[in-house]
Amino acid sequence: MPNPPVKEMPRQQQKAVKASMAEQAAMKMVKKSSALKEISAACKSAAKRKFKVWPSAYASGWGVRCTRAGGPSKFGGGKKKKK
Repeated sequence: MPNPPVKEMPRQQQKAVKASMAEQAAMKMVKKSSALKEISAACKSAAKRKFKVWPSAYASGWGVRCTRAGGPSKFGGGKKKKK
C-alpha cells in the first residue's frame, strides 16, 4: 500500500514526517561536503600554473573538479590516443 500524501495525515504525524525529511536532507548535505576535504597537491599545483591568481573561486573550483576526476592527467580532455 503506498504512503498517503502528507496533507491527509494527522498534524503530529505531518510534523514527524517533515522532521525526518529534513534530517535526511541534512545527511545528504553532510555526505556531499565531507567527501572532499582537500584539493590534492597535484591538482593544486596544476591550478596554480593554469590560473594567475591563487586562491580564487575559479582556480579552487577547477582544483576540486580535478581532484574528483582523479588527478590532472585524467582531467581536462587532453588528446586522445590513436589506435
